[in-house]
Parts: sequence; C-alpha cells; structure tokens
Amino acid sequence: MADSIVIRLPDGSEKELAAGSTAADVARSIGARLAKAAIAAKIDGDDVDLDTPVPGGAEVAIITSASDEGRHVLRHSTAHVMAQAVTQLWPGAKFAIGPPIEHGFYYDFELPDGATFTEDDLLRIEERMREITASDQRFVREEHTIEEGLSLFADQPYKREIIEGVDAAEGAGDGAVTAYRNSDDFVDLCRGPHVPSTGRIGSFKLMKVAAAYWRGDEKRQQLQRIYGTAWEDDKALKAHLTFLEEAEKRDHRKLGAELDLFSFSPEVGSGLALYHPKGGLVRKLMEDYSRDEHEAGGYSFVYTPHLAKSALFEKSGHLEWYAEGMYPPMQLDEGAAYYPKPMNCPMHMLVYKHQQRSYRDLPLRLFEFGTVYRYEKSGVVNGLLRARGFTQDDSHIFCTPENLADELGSLLAFVIRLLKTYGFEDVEPELATRPEKFIGRPEDWDRATDALREALESAAIPYVVAEGEGAFYAPKIDIHIRDAIGRRWQMSTIQVDFQLAERFDLEFVGADNQRHRPHVIHRALFGSFDRFFGMFLEHTAGNFPAWLAPVQARVLPVSDEHHAYAVRIVDRLKADGFRVDYAAPDEQLGARVRKAKMEKLPYVLVVGGDDVEHGTVGVNKRGENRPVRGVAVDDFATQLRAEVDARIAT
Repeated sequence: MADSIVIRLPDGSEKELAAGSTAADVARSIGARLAKAAIAAKIDGDDVDLDTPVPGGAEVAIITSASDEGRHVLRHSTAHVMAQAVTQLWPGAKFAIGPPIEHGFYYDFELPDGATFTEDDLLRIEERMREITASDQRFVREEHTIEEGLSLFADQPYKREIIEGVDAAEGAGDGAVTAYRNSDDFVDLCRGPHVPSTGRIGSFKLMKVAAAYWRGDEKRQQLQRIYGTAWEDDKALKAHLTFLEEAEKRDHRKLGAELDLFSFSPEVGSGLALYHPKGGLVRKLMEDYSRDEHEAGGYSFVYTPHLAKSALFEKSGHLEWYAEGMYPPMQLDEGAAYYPKPMNCPMHMLVYKHQQRSYRDLPLRLFEFGTVYRYEKSGVVNGLLRARGFTQDDSHIFCTPENLADELGSLLAFVIRLLKTYGFEDVEPELATRPEKFIGRPEDWDRATDALREALESAAIPYVVAEGEGAFYAPKIDIHIRDAIGRRWQMSTIQVDFQLAERFDLEFVGADNQRHRPHVIHRALFGSFDRFFGMFLEHTAGNFPAWLAPVQARVLPVSDEHHAYAVRIVDRLKADGFRVDYAAPDEQLGARVRKAKMEKLPYVLVVGGDDVEHGTVGVNKRGENRPVRGVAVDDFATQLRAEVDARIAT
C-alpha cells in the first residue's frame, strides 16, 4: 500500500504499519503489555522518544523501563524532574548538568545568595518531585537555533556556556540545539530521549549532597551536586537500597580502620595510603605468593626508580598523551625536569635495551612490584580503589612474532589461575580496541588486536568487544570479575604493543642474523595491587581466608587455671608456622569470643579443664554457629595446614 510502511524488528521479522506511525505505534502493534512497558525506542540504533515517526525500512527496537537502557532513560528524566523541583523551591537557582550514571543520576546546582542544601532539603525536593510526577506532565522535545537557545537560557549561565560550545557536528542539526519542556516554568537543554511524561517515572530516592566543580575543573565555580537513584518500581528501588546497605558495611575504608589494616593521613596527602602491620602482613603474603608464581613462570625480577627525567616520558609518549594524569615535575640538576613515574613500562624498555638481545633470549619476561604516581583530582580519589600512589604487579614480555600466540595463551591461563586462588571463578574478558586518539600505524593496531582476539578464541573464553576503549598505545584484554554482592570490577590487563619497541628502538638479532623489532606485551594481573587489596577486602567483608589472615587463630583459656596449657598450645601452633595469639582471661569468655569475631579471625580456640586433661581444644570456626569440642591439637593443626597450603579462598 502506498500509505503504509514496513519496518524490521530486532528478531528479523517485519511489520507493516500506516505511514506516519510512531515508535509508540510499533509497540502497540506488537502487544498491549509492551506498549504499557515502553518508555523509549531505538530507530536504526539511535535512541529516540516514543512519539518519533518511524521511516519505512527502519529497524525498530522498543526500550522498556526494566531494561538497562530503559533505566538510563528513566534516570535521565528523573534528573530533569529534580532540577525542576529545585528551581521551583529556590527561585533564581542555576542548574548545570544532570546526567544518568550507574544506578542513578545527579544534577549540579548553584543556589542564590550562596545558600547550601541540607539533608532536610533533600526530603523537600523529593516531595516536590512526587508532586511533579503525579501531575503527569508531558516531555516535549524542542529544536532551537543557537541564538534561540541562548535567549531561552538567558538566566542560566552554565547552559549558555554549553550552547556556546556546540558546533554543527554536536547539535541536533546544522547549528541547532535541542531542549525538553515538561511545564510552562521548566525547560532543560538536552538531547533526550525521555519518558513520555513525568507520570512514567518510577521509584526514586535522593541520596546525598556533595561538592563538585563546574566541568570538573578545580579552578572553576564550585557547585552543589545532588545524587539520586531511580528504578522502574518500588521493589527494584528497595533491592538497590538493601544492596547499598551491604556495600556500606563492606566499605574498605571502614574495614581498614576497624581491622587496623591501613589509614590515610592529611599530613601525607589525599590518595596515599599508610599500611599498618596487619595490613602490611596481608600484603606481604599476597606479594610472596605472586613472586613465587612469577618465578615458577620464568619471569625475571627488576626494580626501577620512582622518578625520571622528562626525556624518558617524551620518548614513551606519556608527556604528549598522559600529562594531565602526571604529577608536575621537579626542577633538579640545574633545571632538568624530573617526573614521578605514572607507569613502569618506559623503564622496562630501558632494561631490555641495556644490552644486545638474540632471539634465543626471547621471550624475556620482566616483572616488578613498581609503585607509580598519578595525579587524580581530589573529587575522584576513593581510598585504595582510586589512589594517587599505588603499586602495580607489572610485567613486560618481549617476544618474537613466533612467540606471541603462546605467550598470550600462557598469560590468560596465568590470570585465570591467580584470580581463582582468590575465589573468583568466573572471569569476563573485554577486548578493548583502538581509541580515537592513538599513536602508531593502524595496520599495527589491527595485527595486535587480532592477536588478542585469537588468544581469547583459542582459550574458548566468551568475551565482548569494547570498541575504542584501548590505551593510546595499544589494544588490550581487560579481565573483569564480580564480587560477593555482584559488583563488576576490572582487574587484569593484557596489551599487545607495537609502539614502544619502535619509540625506544628495541631490537633483537634473529636466526637470520638480521635485526628485528620485538613485540611487547604489557601485563598486570591485579592492575593496581592496592586497588585489588581494597576490592578483596570488600569482597570478603574483611573475612580474609586463613592463608591471608594476619591472625589465623586465637587461643582463649576459660580461666586462669588453664593459662599454662593455653600458652603451650600457642607455642605449639607457632612452631608449626601458624600465626596465633593469646587472649588472657581478664574478662568474661563470652566477651573475648565476641571480640575475636569482631576482628574476623578464622579460628577461635577455647581451652578448659577437659582440654587440659585430654590434650584437645574447642574449635570455633568463623561462620559456623556451633563450636566443635574436644578436637585433638594435632588434628586441628593438620586441618589448618591443609587449608593454608591449598589457599582455600573462604
């Protein structure tokens, strides 16, 4: 029919609709349930509002509120409603940007007369937001010229600055900007899409107020940022709030203080950790295990300085591509600029280059626990998880083209084996490809990317492709894991780099007696050792497995008359190499047991009269409700030794 169109659905099927049909009409044609759940759509891959007309031949997908894409739209719309509520409650307020983020949204504001938000204000804003959603105001998309946009937001300086930076490639058309209006008194600069009306916004809660700089620039205006979370219904919101409560209990900064593992001092500076004896011991045990594995894997250990002259980072490309993430230089040696190193790789290139290499020397695997320094802005520093000084378990492997496939396969196996030791059975690799800004030849990038892809496919590991997410000098495989409460973390990284060998003029003499460039593989198993420490602390909620626990067992005599026997048990277990301490009976046994549990010790051994008589202990194992009485000391020692030697992850 001349007045009809045919569109494609994601499953490949086709539908015939009347010409001029909208995305909402597509949803209705599929079914009433889908039409009710729909909040936006995709037309040929572009996110659009439901009232967008559908062209013939287009592929159309409907976005529902319970999907990840739907929640993104939902949160964006909720951010608009929050800004609307703030401007109604504080006439003259300036609003900056309000994007959706993982699990929620935020909006930045400047209140009139220097006013600041309070916790009570969040409740007021929520109440006004509910009034706005109840009124079911329709979101209406508008297109304006640059001049019209500047006039529309004449009293909003942050919006005007955004508009002034818009060019034809970024706008909704040739020199145009888009806005969304949902009432006579509120319009916001936005590309959309949005839910059809405010009544389609689900369940939300405002979480906190924080400081933020305009455009993230510490030299610009400081604004107030309100964070919120939004979900499709009350059930999903409640589940998320429960998740947040559990995450707060596991916060590594809180656990680090409670368990006396590490601290941060204002006298040292933001993002720079001080490890205490217990935390230092856990870290040593982790490092010792890693060193043993690397030594068994044929790696050579190197140590490199914490700073170097600017010329090194000019050669590596860091000063050209990564300067904003580096600390400013120190002027030494009659004006020479020295930078704290942001990465270990340039120095490892120099170790390789120090002498002539033959193909017989390759692969050469260099390994270092190398501390690096990156100038993270204060607003993003987050304990050990995002620090300014941290240690990488860094390796650089120099190999021939013939070695490359075997090395990559071996590295993947190494990564998976190490993560399993810490209890992470399921890994989720991502293949990150060439970014928009990069160094080197595209054909080299293609070869490197193909090598990484082949390694993943040879290992038969499912993976996804992260287009454009590679480093500026190399594509990479990023290994992700999920922790005990389902959060996804990026851990290990493997990169194939054809650039640094060129920049540092690295060579090896091949079997043909000619000079060749080696391939360089960058590899960090934990990435940041400190970040892994913080993540693992949150994953375990501080319940370190016995092989890593600073104190593996504590012996508690029931009373003073059992003291001598308890001390003999401590001495015996220490002689066997276990980390054991003693709690004198200077308070009630129950109080001492509770204290040991608060310290999250794997084992508490209680000894009384029967134990003295029979050479036994009462074993209280962490996580088990009832102690086991009358366990022979030899049997307990054998059990603990097996658990430690096997590095059981629980």
